[in-house]
Amino acid sequence: MSFDGARVLVTGGSGSLGQAIVGRLLAGAHGTPERVVVFSRDEAKQHELRLAYLHRRAATDEIIFRNFEQRLQFQIGDVRDYQAVVRAVDRADVVVHAAALKQVPTCEYFPYEAVLTNLQGTQNLVRAIRERSTPVRKLVAISSDKACKPISVMGMTKGIMERMLVEANLGGAQTTFLCARFGNVAVSRGSVVPLFLDQITHGGPVTVTHERMTRFLLSTDEAVDIVVAALDSGRPGETYVPRAQAVRVADLARLLVDGRDIPIVFTGVRPGEKMHEVLVSDEEAARTIERDGCFVILPMLPELATAAVATRALDGEYSSERVTADEAAMRRLLGMPRAR
Repeated sequence: MSFDGARVLVTGGSGSLGQAIVGRLLAGAHGTPERVVVFSRDEAKQHELRLAYLHRRAATDEIIFRNFEQRLQFQIGDVRDYQAVVRAVDRADVVVHAAALKQVPTCEYFPYEAVLTNLQGTQNLVRAIRERSTPVRKLVAISSDKACKPISVMGMTKGIMERMLVEANLGGAQTTFLCARFGNVAVSRGSVVPLFLDQITHGGPVTVTHERMTRFLLSTDEAVDIVVAALDSGRPGETYVPRAQAVRVADLARLLVDGRDIPIVFTGVRPGEKMHEVLVSDEEAARTIERDGCFVILPMLPELATAAVATRALDGEYSSERVTADEAAMRRLLGMPRAR
């Protein structure tokens, strides 16, 4: 789709992925939006983002008091707060839902908090859009490989979120609800790469849970590409999945240490962690097709089925256990120079 003239709302827009999505929209590669609204509860991150886009050159009153005259606008609010969500979606044509509690340990210790943000927050968006006849044409929510065959609270809430957004398309909804599911974004906050880099900066040790642990890894641009593809050609209830590189975490740590005298310590698998992640399960593979270079999982509910799956894109489970990234591929993902 073209974003020309569109009013785009990005929940969690001050987070790492949210900022990348905002940056892509403002760059105009997919059309020029009328406005892009960052909706989040962190005023400090919002202010930093505002200053970055104004290049710290504008007068103070323009930075603080002319928010709603800018193409990039900011709204303080929490997806848990229905009234705040209503005010946000009433002025939107397109919604990217990136707000979430996504740290596995945090969600394990505070599972109800994960329910409130990841599930109640999503339901608030669906309710505000459906009950108020808003102008929202399409909503894409950011999911996780942990939603597939989940064993963690974070994964469970993301898995249920996906099903909620499938159901949201029933009942004659004028809005298309769908998801983008992917693995670790290389440089996002909370990802393993920034953790390793911080540990290396401080002389180590670099902590890896298990020698055999694998993960899907994609660049920020690749993650944004999936969101844009879902907005462009996604149909009700579909889940977009990238063709992501799978890496062995220990190999990634060794690459970043790069021969320095910094120890790598194996600490053991943490609660809620899998040895390998899965982006598409065996069951989902039977209804997975390929479109625009992505895997697309078709909705399970028969009311949303548009046609039988003529050609399956996958023969079975799409797991990170099958490592695909060698050193050169990891360097490309991380923006590192080639090995000498």
